[in-house]
Amino acid sequence: MPETILSVKNLLVRRSDQTVLQVDSLDIHQGEVLAVIGPNGAGKSTLLLVLARLLQPQAGQVYFRGNPMEQEDALTYRRRIALVLQEPLLMHQSVFDNVAAGLKFRGFPRAEIKQRTNEWLERLEISHLRNRSAHRLSGGEAQRASLARAFALSPELLLLDEPFSALDAPTRSRLLQDLHALLSQTSITTIFITHDLDEALLLGDRVAVLLGGVLRQVGRPQDVFTAPSDGDVAAFVGVETVIAGKVAALQNGQIIVEADGLHLEAVGDVPVGTPVLFCLRPEDITLSPVDGIAISSARNHLSGRITRMTPSGPLVRVVVDCGLPVVALITRGSANELKLMEGHPVTATFKATAVHLIPR
Repeated sequence: MPETILSVKNLLVRRSDQTVLQVDSLDIHQGEVLAVIGPNGAGKSTLLLVLARLLQPQAGQVYFRGNPMEQEDALTYRRRIALVLQEPLLMHQSVFDNVAAGLKFRGFPRAEIKQRTNEWLERLEISHLRNRSAHRLSGGEAQRASLARAFALSPELLLLDEPFSALDAPTRSRLLQDLHALLSQTSITTIFITHDLDEALLLGDRVAVLLGGVLRQVGRPQDVFTAPSDGDVAAFVGVETVIAGKVAALQNGQIIVEADGLHLEAVGDVPVGTPVLFCLRPEDITLSPVDGIAISSARNHLSGRITRMTPSGPLVRVVVDCGLPVVALITRGSANELKLMEGHPVTATFKATAVHLIPR
């Protein structure tokens, strides 16, 4: 097990008598990237400000390498971390001077400042901008300079607060790929704040879900996204088909769930009579004409009628009324090949193993 570099216990932050952040327990391990996800106003940035020692909580304790954070002088602690915000905080100086600023503040020798700055200008692909004034940079260039400044410090902990949310899609995509490579190469322990699920999936070794200021689930991305802890987490991570039902039968790990007169199959070990939420991700549902179901091992086949089709990039989001709403995500090619249209009858098919049951 990797060393725990940061540990949060019973953290509570209140504003105007309202709880804005509650974290009972959270450990961040050496060398990992923890993606903290949640909608706007969920408390993500508040958590980062506490971890950067820029906000004092009302209760709780944060331990850095096993020691209570407040035992260390705030300035000494901040010299061990680096913080990158959504809006790059660059001085009206050259890109080189901005990237070198943190090293100068921390008293590094001149030769090392030059060596580190040049290295990170190169690795962030902005060497050609070294003499340009920072206020003449594009949004992507400015964020690259901000990241270069942070990485040049070789921090023990890197805190990133939605650094790409203000960028256009192509610039954001390129920066994400470059950051992913740099984090893999450097193994710097990183906490990455985002409301974007794709960013969390790409960068996070683990994800932590904050909803309404409360830490609801922490785990590997594939576990959180396919096995959310409750209905609210399921809705946030894109589990669009959530059906309330009850376990009607259980035999050899095969579960029959009764919901609105339908019998649905799942896999698990939930006692008979237990009320459950029957959860399905849209990409796990296959659509076919009612008279032409493809041969597969899927145990669930629901007939219905398409009520809505919505383009989603290269995919199409299809809502099917099967007596209850089922949401599928298919390629545009498949939609065209099947000649899908709103009002047309289809069969929604999915495997029992694709189902996640949440006892209620």
